[in-house]
Amino acid sequence: MVVITLTTDFGLRDAYVAAMKGVALGINPQAALVDISHDIEPQVVAQAAFVLETVHRYFLPGTVHLVVVDLGAGTQRRALVLKTPAAVFVAPDNGVLSYVIEAAGREADGTFHGRILHIDAFGNLITNIGAGDCRRGAWS
Repeated sequence: MVVITLTTDFGLRDAYVAAMKGVALGINPQAALVDISHDIEPQVVAQAAFVLETVHRYFLPGTVHLVVVDLGAGTQRRALVLKTPAAVFVAPDNGVLSYVIEAAGREADGTFHGRILHIDAFGNLITNIGAGDCRRGAWS
């Protein structure tokens, strides 16, 4: 069984998410479809990138993460397929995979790349600054 996650800015009011699921299940009826979020702000690629990067590591190896958040939806923008040892990512070529790629590089190089990423539905400010980055001297 393959696990496929879905991250979109479609919302749940219309039938777009259901159509995506219908197509996926038509290709593989045994697929397990997991909704990460369909409440990404319309066309806010950075928010989708953040949400994907924070959650993808909790899924089984081989999970396929499908992201549809794009300023150029419906255009001829290329889709990207990124295969890592842990997962496969399918997304538009618009930077939505940048945090996943950056996190993989950060694990390799140890460079501090702190920034403010997201404000969640409760008003919490979320950054990518980890506890290890807060030790003395990490800010210089």
